[in-house]
Amino acid sequence: MPFRNPYLIGIGIGVVLLLAFLLAGRGLGATGAYSTLVAGSVAAVAPDHVEAKAPYQAFLNEQSNFQLDDWLLVEIAGVLIGGLISAVWSGRFSLSIDKGASFGASHRLTYAACGGLLMGLGAKLARGCTSGQGLTGGAMFSTGAWLFIACAFAAAFLAAPWVRKQWI
Repeated sequence: MPFRNPYLIGIGIGVVLLLAFLLAGRGLGATGAYSTLVAGSVAAVAPDHVEAKAPYQAFLNEQSNFQLDDWLLVEIAGVLIGGLISAVWSGRFSLSIDKGASFGASHRLTYAACGGLLMGLGAKLARGCTSGQGLTGGAMFSTGAWLFIACAFAAAFLAAPWVRKQWI
């Protein structure tokens, strides 16, 4: 089945970003959702530790100490549900591990886990994830976001030949 038109999908993402600003008063991004989950989990297990550490406070609510209704958690749930709906709708849903001929499932899962950890670390160091930096920051004409976008595309372009060899 052919992929969707990328220009229409881009317009759709732009509309979703605009609606996020209008309805929620903030843009898109995922890093804060994971920080909220970590802060809430630590608060449930070790509340004294959370009270002594200022970085947790930005992700906690005074009433419940855990913002389960936080916008970013709802956004992440929407991304997961929307991805599932899209895969089923387009006929691409399957429980499988994509891998190259010379690249086994264990290698693929190891690389995916390491890549995810590196992306998460990079997102925390950059104070925002790819969607937060690229979509929201880019839409707000943030200089740092546009530098990030340029560096992300350059890194992907440089890594592509090595990654392509892994799949052949």
